[in-house]
Amino acid sequence: MAGKGATLTAQEKRVTKALLNKGWTSQDVQALVNSGRKATVNFGRISGVKKDAAQGAAADAEVDFFKLYKQAYDPQTGLNRYDDEKLIRAREAMILAVQIFNSAALKFKTEVFCVLANIAWTYLLHEYYHRRGVMIVDPDGNSLLLGYMIERQDCPLTGGIRDNLRVMKKLRDKVEHLLLGKADIQWMPLFQACCLNFDKTLCEMFGSRLTLSHDLSFALQFARLNIEQASMANQYDIPEHIAALDAYLMEELTAGQLTNLEFQFKVIYTLDVASKSKAHFQFFKPDSAEGKEIHNVLGYLKAADEMYPIKAGKIPALVREKSEVQFTGNDHIKAWRHYKVRPNSKAANPENTNKDFCIYHPAHGDYTYSQAWVDKLAGDIVDPLKLAAIRAVKVW
Repeated sequence: MAGKGATLTAQEKRVTKALLNKGWTSQDVQALVNSGRKATVNFGRISGVKKDAAQGAAADAEVDFFKLYKQAYDPQTGLNRYDDEKLIRAREAMILAVQIFNSAALKFKTEVFCVLANIAWTYLLHEYYHRRGVMIVDPDGNSLLLGYMIERQDCPLTGGIRDNLRVMKKLRDKVEHLLLGKADIQWMPLFQACCLNFDKTLCEMFGSRLTLSHDLSFALQFARLNIEQASMANQYDIPEHIAALDAYLMEELTAGQLTNLEFQFKVIYTLDVASKSKAHFQFFKPDSAEGKEIHNVLGYLKAADEMYPIKAGKIPALVREKSEVQFTGNDHIKAWRHYKVRPNSKAANPENTNKDFCIYHPAHGDYTYSQAWVDKLAGDIVDPLKLAAIRAVKVW
């Protein structure tokens, strides 16, 4: 269906005139012009160029490139290799990372995954900042590093995703000095989360058409998992240098950060009666209803003081310090109402909180919050529109 008000650009008019002069039918010209266009043009636009005797025609070189450009659109993703090179490379780098990790013939898994995943995220954030007018390459030809971008105040990623990428960067940096092959199983939860975070962020930033789910049915998912193999996976002897590196990677993370599904993806296995043709295992996305329920159950199994150590009165100061934006106690009340993090006072079910950010203590009738909640607020309020939406909430 033709887009309302869609018109031909000056170049499209020149090319249209040239193609018509070469004997192309109006229908064929219209089909070529509309290829990859978000707002398609109707038949009348082509007829208008045909009737306009004053309209100049494009040279053969311009026509040839125009045809190459139109043929460069991917029908599945809508990406064009001339306009969207960074996004194309970001997707391919992550696909390669997973394919290599899943290959039974290769042993160089952890090292290659860390390097390629770092490249994938770098291209993704380069495209994000490029579209917002941020210079991603300096006059000396040096581009913004991933480690720098995830520490920027305007970084669009959540705290859990950034924690995951900080650890992935540490691993990437160690690749030059250590053999990490025996740690493939040790860090699979980190890699799984990295994949899921990438696909989620890619789709949120640039549209669901770009999802990797069509190319990777389940990232880092191996063939059928044997129960005995699964139970033995965590009992393998890990070399001392790998164990030391693992401790180094996790040393600055709190219990709440370690259990964040965006930091490392862990699943609960349950056995159901099933026919031989059906799997006994089910996987749920963290943001699905089932995934949230499982996460809530896991939340209750952890000590609340470890996962939710921050009292409400301390939240405003921590958010101000992290964001350098004015944030008051009243703003915090509006924020938890806006994001539906916890129920209102005197609610019938005060325990119905978002376990990513908050938990209710029945023993003393109050709520405490996680570091992830501070990170989310600090990340959101630097955006004037998000801050305005929070402050628009009525407290009473």
